[in-house]
Amino acid sequence: MQLHKGYKMKQLTIVILFGSFLFSQTGIEIAKMMDDRPSPIDMSNKTKMVLTNAKGKTRTNAMISKSMDANKKQIIWFLEPKDDKGVAFLKIEHDEKDDEMRMWLPAFKKVRRISSKKKGDSFMGSDLSYEDMSSRELNENDYNRLNDDVVEGMECYLIEIVPRKVAKSSYSKHLTWIEKSTLVAVKEESYDKRGKLEKRKEFKFQKLKNYYVIERVFVEDVQKKHTTEVMFSDVQVDSGIDKNLFQEKNLKRIPRD
Repeated sequence: MQLHKGYKMKQLTIVILFGSFLFSQTGIEIAKMMDDRPSPIDMSNKTKMVLTNAKGKTRTNAMISKSMDANKKQIIWFLEPKDDKGVAFLKIEHDEKDDEMRMWLPAFKKVRRISSKKKGDSFMGSDLSYEDMSSRELNENDYNRLNDDVVEGMECYLIEIVPRKVAKSSYSKHLTWIEKSTLVAVKEESYDKRGKLEKRKEFKFQKLKNYYVIERVFVEDVQKKHTTEVMFSDVQVDSGIDKNLFQEKNLKRIPRD
């Protein structure tokens, strides 16, 4: 009986210590924990993007996407609607210099290079900007931990992310809710340069192998009263995508699968 009590006390001590450890995590430490989460070597999927304007009118895009290196290299080909078929997007993120972003526009037979000054522009008329589609560098932002919160029954960390000047961001800050058990973002609010709420975002992930991969993104531009829903299907991870795929010449080559 005495041994049982001691064991229970030991368990309780571990729980208290572990709880104190989690509570003591700073904003930057939580961001690093997210950054260190296992991610696929490569990933491919089919994507459906539905845009809805203030009057309820919708437009639907179908795409194929392939990426690697935690989405730091990505190429997207548009399949539908007919007037967008063949449009393609290439993104290559760099640590020490500006990211490369290019769009192949078959109607004009030209590649458009997207400069860092255009990161706040809309991606194909959606509520996602080119910046929204890029990774956030840890050293280009400040992270402040706010009071923990619950989102749809999920225990979440809540952190405030403030871009530094070097980030060349179109936002003044983000509030991000991160589920504690999975370390994935489930909700985010992004604020414009005036400090006004601009976008509300919701994220849903699925577990595939040992990874949590994105399944759905919903973005509402509260200022324009416009929404974008992105749904991912036929997701494949670690399938052996050739790193040479991520080149400008391949923008013109829609894959067969």
